[in-house]
Amino acid sequence: MSRKGVGLAAFDRSRLTSAQFASHGSSLRSNDAQALETQLSVFRSLLQQFAQTHAKDIRSNPSFRAQFARMCAAIGVDPLASSSAGSGAGNSMWAQLLGRSVNDFYFELAVRVVEVCGATRGENGGLIGVRELREKVVRGRMEGAPEITDDDVLRAVGTLKPLGSSYSVIKVGNKPYIRSVPKELNTDQSAVLEAVQVLGYVSVSMLMVNLRWARARAQTAVEDLLGEGMLWVDKQAPEWEYWSPGFMLDVDGTTAAGG
Repeated sequence: MSRKGVGLAAFDRSRLTSAQFASHGSSLRSNDAQALETQLSVFRSLLQQFAQTHAKDIRSNPSFRAQFARMCAAIGVDPLASSSAGSGAGNSMWAQLLGRSVNDFYFELAVRVVEVCGATRGENGGLIGVRELREKVVRGRMEGAPEITDDDVLRAVGTLKPLGSSYSVIKVGNKPYIRSVPKELNTDQSAVLEAVQVLGYVSVSMLMVNLRWARARAQTAVEDLLGEGMLWVDKQAPEWEYWSPGFMLDVDGTTAAGG
């Protein structure tokens, strides 16, 4: 009987010790969270001071602007997101710190992105390279307008998230594209688009040899992309060739310029 009593007492002590450890661990986590929040608050304050000091550079220098945006992202601040309800609807961090010029720059650029995507959708099926899109936007701007970089385009596309999944950035190989249609590319379609970047076109036999696909698999992938307008077909070749619309348009433009 005495042994049983000792055993129960030991069990109670063990349970008490476990509860104390749990309480201590919770206290440590709470203290760490408070310390981290304090550090982030300090970082945000320093970031605001930095933005106010270098506002002119952020507005005029696209490289500086991109670095500032990355600094914001590192501490979880989205400069283009709306601030708290008390600061007014649509009043982003850009607008508060730098004036509305930078804020408007990105939203105006987003409007141009939508316009270019809409105008070229019949040519590319709603998939356009970031560099190609930027070049088209630049050609339509007035002389003396602020310089635009690929990073600016990507950031402008980010402001279109409220529109849903219609506008997003995807990578095919190492090349970023803007997709303006609510459709996910499957693995085979992505592989075909990546292969097209090499020569500007692919054929079913090329996919069979290089990707070791069965004919049915290769045929299905190219026909799906053809149906979406992301590839064009040349039926005059001995074997049908499936071309990138952007590549064909670039070739036509170069030929016309040369002629």
